[in-house]
Amino acid sequence: MQGQDGERDRHGARSGGDRSPGAPDGAPDGASAGTAAEVPAGAPTGTPAGAPDGTSAGAPAEVPDPEPRRGRPRSAAAERAILDAVIALLEAGEPLAGLSIERIARTAGVGKATIYRRWSDKEELFVDVVRDMEPDDPPVSGTEGLADLRVMLESLRTRGLAQRSSALLHNIFAQMKSHPKLWNEYHGTVIGPRRLAMVEAVRRAVAAGELRDDLDVELIDDLFVGPMLVRTVHRPDAPLPDDLADRIITALLQGLAPAARV
Repeated sequence: MQGQDGERDRHGARSGGDRSPGAPDGAPDGASAGTAAEVPAGAPTGTPAGAPDGTSAGAPAEVPDPEPRRGRPRSAAAERAILDAVIALLEAGEPLAGLSIERIARTAGVGKATIYRRWSDKEELFVDVVRDMEPDDPPVSGTEGLADLRVMLESLRTRGLAQRSSALLHNIFAQMKSHPKLWNEYHGTVIGPRRLAMVEAVRRAVAAGELRDDLDVELIDDLFVGPMLVRTVHRPDAPLPDDLADRIITALLQGLAPAARV
């Protein structure tokens, strides 16, 4: 789901600290309830009597913060533990429908509040689990046309290979499709943006004169993506060679009509 280091925040910034696994709910990471604010070792607790600024003895000196304080950053370790907990439960044979936030929190060693600070419901969490298991989406230039199309087609091929090589990932996708809310969440937050990125790459290719400008860009996109989807989704036994993306692009650019006879 942007990165596997647990720092991704596709739901927007949230304020407040996260608590470490096993800490009481409401306590920030690494602190127990009632812990006093941290004071750097050796820091003065007040200004001596007769100080030049006129402060009285024992009164804390005012030191302006260099920048506004923000909430503690979310714990990458806690997020990693939550994702790993879901994967471990699925590997143990638990169905997606049978997983509860309470069970996931107990397995991860965190409180339910720690999970809800990151994901509003199970569907959002499960989508991030799938994104975490899939190969990362490769970066594209955002300025090229056919070159970016090739990168995204290759990414589609590698995701197909990942599903073939991982029985767990294949099983998760099969279960997702039988749960409309979960599948809609995955489609809206993962598949939809990927398709939009492909369509935009087609537009750039048309603008650059690399593709015809008299066809609907949605149709052109379907012509590029369709063959790869057939190979990766509808024909699980079909080969997915390394040069498949190039072969699809070449076939479409050259056309399927036989060469003119001379």
